[in-house]
This record gives sequence, structure tokens and C-alpha cells, in this order.
Amino acid sequence: MSDTRAPALAWAGLLLASACWAGNALVARAFHDDIPPIALTFWRWSLALAILLPFVARPLWQHRAAVRHAGWRLVLVAALGISTYSVLLYCAARTTVAINLTLLNTCLPLATFIGAGLLLGEWPTRRAWLGMAVAILGLLVLIGRGSLASLASLSFNPGDLIMLLAVLDWALYTLLQRRWAAWFQGIPPLAFLGALALCGVPLLLSFYLLELASGAHFEPSLRNLAAIGYTGTFASLIAYLLWNHGIAVLGVAKASLTNYLMPVFTAILGFLILGEALQGYHWVGGGMIFAGLLLGTRQRGR
Repeated sequence: MSDTRAPALAWAGLLLASACWAGNALVARAFHDDIPPIALTFWRWSLALAILLPFVARPLWQHRAAVRHAGWRLVLVAALGISTYSVLLYCAARTTVAINLTLLNTCLPLATFIGAGLLLGEWPTRRAWLGMAVAILGLLVLIGRGSLASLASLSFNPGDLIMLLAVLDWALYTLLQRRWAAWFQGIPPLAFLGALALCGVPLLLSFYLLELASGAHFEPSLRNLAAIGYTGTFASLIAYLLWNHGIAVLGVAKASLTNYLMPVFTAILGFLILGEALQGYHWVGGGMIFAGLLLGTRQRGR
């Protein structure tokens, strides 16, 4: 693949990942009364692991020395990105709406901008900061529904605070993956995701058993199984592969800017799936977010 095509494909992958995660937020909210949060996380990643194993068992064995070399770093990254983040997201969905989940997730670029500078020495350019500022203005248009009065009356609940913890968790997952890239270098991307799932699912099992012991369970209906199927394939396998590839090619700060598009995708999916009308402020806010993304990621010259 040529050097000119690689960034474009990485951007396209990040856009698709954001769309998959916007759908995940809708699923989290729609099924918060039907599937307990740890159960949804455990079965989501168990399904992803079951799909991955036939494809990654051989590569993992062939690269077992690299996996051992990664050691505890691999386990920590899996605990952050596979186990903790998903549980926090689904717990947050019990007391807040889907659009709030994606709106709060847009705090990630700021967290990763600062973290990339402190941990990686990758301080973004002034153009990137300006792009982020434009995207934030577009986000405020979405949050306030085009009205300053609505923005001033905005209130938060416990689920919103849990989602902020999830954002910080995901930022650390992303930054550590970039910081320890040399430790993970010998593991192919698909095998790397398989290794993360192999570490993350056992970590989830003990908490899932505790949740079952507390009496929390779900009915294995077709509707519930379809929700697990979506989260296990699109929100786990596809989105995580594309995200990991994006931060490897573009860096943490640039890749995280695509999180501003999640509320836009949530609004579009809400229109397509739930029949929720798209208002003028959706177009204005979404356009500003796209403009900020283009401004913040555009290179000077060729």
C-alpha cells in the first residue's frame, strides 16, 4: 500500500468505527433494562473471541514470543480497553440517554491531546487545536439544539459522570497502546485484538459470576441475542480493528478527533432506525464538526 493511500484508508476506517460505536450507544440505551451491563460486556467479547479464534490461534502461536514479550502491558491494555470501558459505558447507559453517551465521548480528543503531549511528547499543532475548537462549537450547537437557553439549562446525572470515567479510561487505553507500540510491534493487528480479548474475557468472567450471584440475568430472546451479536461484531471486532489501525497510522491526537462525529452518527442512526427527525441544528452542528475535523487534520502543503 502506498504512503498516500494509507492515511486516507485509516481516516475512512476511523469514520466507520465511530459509526459502529454510535450504534453501540443506541444499543446500550435501548437494552439497559433487558441485559445487565457486565453480562452484555462478557457475552459481547466472548462472541468476538469465538469469531476471532479460528483466525488468530495460529498467528498467536507463531508469535508467542512477542506476546510473552508484551507481558503485563498487554494485560493492562486489555483490562482498560476490553473490560473496564465497556462495563462503564453500559452502566452509564442505565441512567442517561444515548445521545449523552456520544456527546460525553467527545471529551476524548481533549483528554488525548493533553495525554499525548504529556506521555508521548506528541503535542498537536496549532491547526489541530483550532480544528478542535471549531468542532467543540459545533458540538455545543448540537447539545443546545441551536438554543443558548437550552445549553444553559443542561443538567447532568450519575450516568453522565460514569461516562466521563469511561472516556478517561479509553484515553488511557489509546495512549498506552501508542506508548508501548514497540512492545506490541511483533504481533499482527488481528492477532493483537485476539490477544486483548483472550486477556479481557477471563478478567470479566469473575465479575460476571458475581453479577449472576446477585440475581441479575437476562432472557436469551432473539432480540437480546441480536443486540449481543451487533456489539460483538460491529462494536468490538470491526470498530476495534479500525481504531487500533487508525492510531498506529495517524497518531493518537488526530485519530481521537473523529470522536466528534459520534453525536452526528447517533442523530443519523436515530433518524434511520427510530424515525427521529433531523432538525436544522443537526445540520449546522454536524457541518461545523466536519469542518473542524478537516481543519485539524489537514496537512500544510502536500
